[in-house]
Amino acid sequence: MKGKRRNGLPRHCSLVIDRHKKKRIRFRARGVDTYLPYPPAGAEFESAYADALSGILEFRKNIGAGRTRAGSFDALAVSYYRSPKFLDLRDSTKNTYRRIIENFRKDHGKRAIRDLQREHVKAIVGKMADRKQAANRLLSLLKIMLDHALDNGWIKANPAVGVKGYSKKTKGFHTWTEDEIAAYEARHPPGSKARLALILFLYTAQRKGDVVTLGWEKIRGKVIVVKQSKTGAELDLFMLPQLLEAIEPLDRGKPTFLTTQFGKPFTANGFGNWFRERCDEAGLPQCAAHGLRKAAARRMAEGGMSGDIIKAVTGHSDLKQVSVYTAAANQRALAEKGLKAIAGKKKRTNSVQPSQKVGQTKGK
Repeated sequence: MKGKRRNGLPRHCSLVIDRHKKKRIRFRARGVDTYLPYPPAGAEFESAYADALSGILEFRKNIGAGRTRAGSFDALAVSYYRSPKFLDLRDSTKNTYRRIIENFRKDHGKRAIRDLQREHVKAIVGKMADRKQAANRLLSLLKIMLDHALDNGWIKANPAVGVKGYSKKTKGFHTWTEDEIAAYEARHPPGSKARLALILFLYTAQRKGDVVTLGWEKIRGKVIVVKQSKTGAELDLFMLPQLLEAIEPLDRGKPTFLTTQFGKPFTANGFGNWFRERCDEAGLPQCAAHGLRKAAARRMAEGGMSGDIIKAVTGHSDLKQVSVYTAAANQRALAEKGLKAIAGKKKRTNSVQPSQKVGQTKGK
């Protein structure tokens, strides 16, 4: 979530209690004065908060257009936000797109779209050589938005088409090793919130946006139910003894297993920042929450689980993505299993040799 928190609330937000003693979150900034869903956590709140930051809440759509210069990138952003292509996106994707677009608007919002040339796009991307993934995401989004401008007759050609981003040869988030998991456990003992976080990630293999929503209400018998915010995949995950032991002492009245110091659910970004500090405390600056999801996939691969079994746990829709997660599997151990499979199992034939030849009489 964009913005620093004060008293547990995001920037521009304050807690108010109305005459009915009902708690509400008030947002006041940039000419926007409205109320957001309470509590200040979860997908619904984050979506409303992002809309408020952009100044384009549902009932204020026309105001956004009135503040922008026709034909500018600002105007294009407002138009794109209202388009079916944007509105049909998942809330988590909308939030990601908005953050990228709003950051770009700070420097280029007033500029006319018709003046944007291919060399300008290449220069913008070129200045982000130290942030290659961010550059690629911006380039991809510029292509989408400029296609929207093209469809609406604002420009005659999309200047971003054909512009190449940076090489995507990256391993992504570091996959935790067993030694790193042990180091984290040594620093954060059983019963601590930090250890609980590790267990929730390692024994569900889910993303942080889904892990922070887990709570008692998600449990159905022996499984915990997850509806992934990124993909919409619905998973029933068997709860391992380690997970059951960790959550058993937790307050069943809390909205989620993991809560802030104020007893509220974490946002995905808020949790990421908190967990970053816990990893640093354990001397693991290279480790992050998402790396535990990959570590869980690695463990399954090393345990001989098939790709179909792994994606049934992680929620991936195809085996290609699973292979990215399992790339850190112990090559030596897997190779040994593979080579033994090539050799096959030799059948032992225990031929019983009679102690004496047929027809012989003992003693002769």
